Amino acid sequence: MLIAVCLAPVPRWAEVDPLSGELTVDERAAALGDADAAALEVALTVAAAWGATVVAVTLGPASADGLLREALACGAARAVRIDDAEPGRAEAVARALASVVAGADLVCCGDQGPYAGTGAVPAFLAGELGAAAALGLIEVGAGSSGGGALSAVRRLDGGRREHLAVPLPAVLSVEGAAARLRRAGLPGVLRAAKATIEVVTAGRAVPSGPSAGGPGVRSGVPRPYRPRPRRVAPPVGDRALDRVRALTGAGREVSQERRAPVAVEPEAAARLIVEALERWGYERPERAGP
Repeated sequence: MLIAVCLAPVPRWAEVDPLSGELTVDERAAALGDADAAALEVALTVAAAWGATVVAVTLGPASADGLLREALACGAARAVRIDDAEPGRAEAVARALASVVAGADLVCCGDQGPYAGTGAVPAFLAGELGAAAALGLIEVGAGSSGGGALSAVRRLDGGRREHLAVPLPAVLSVEGAAARLRRAGLPGVLRAAKATIEVVTAGRAVPSGPSAGGPGVRSGVPRPYRPRPRRVAPPVGDRALDRVRALTGAGREVSQERRAPVAVEPEAAARLIVEALERWGYERPERAGP
């Protein structure tokens, strides 16, 4: 199996002219961004679980060879730099990357790359390859072999999470906090310093992956988020005042049930919480499967 990781050089030093507003970037100080470093670690972790080969790919001038050698030192088997494709719009960058990574079973990217400043390259790349796309991931699980699908977790609004089953081939984009890049050992650093960086020209070859409209990411049924309803018993009383008191609990002693501390095992505590919620009128959560 082949796993490709797309890396983008991030300049460590930049200066803005106060009069003209012109931006000057020192390309010699290009480094690996947090999101791309996380993507590299995810690729290496999945490759170790599947027995796959990792190839690092970047697009830029010769000054980007440094981050490719860093990827080689950490465990990548090959390094490829696309030389004369001009980084511009996200579509053009994705097309250039697709001409090199076509045929890979898995492509890992950072979710916020410097290309065009939009972080849209992974989505366009999945479209070019006709592969499944799982974007903005905070966790990726490899399993024990490469025969099935990846498991992943994506961050949603409101503090919620979405669990995904991602079929192969696929393009992943991960957040910078998804993984921490391992530290390269001295043997790896020495080996990477002597390794050959493959330099290619971006072509217009048709990707050899599946056709467009291939397998998609399987998730739950999409629907708006709504809290579960609470059952409220009808008020009892002949007079309106009695019904209002029944609804509000006015005139009654406050129950101490919700404040009573208990010390039990986690499973028993979970049952007590569910039973209390049912007594208070909350519905049981819906289950997606058996």
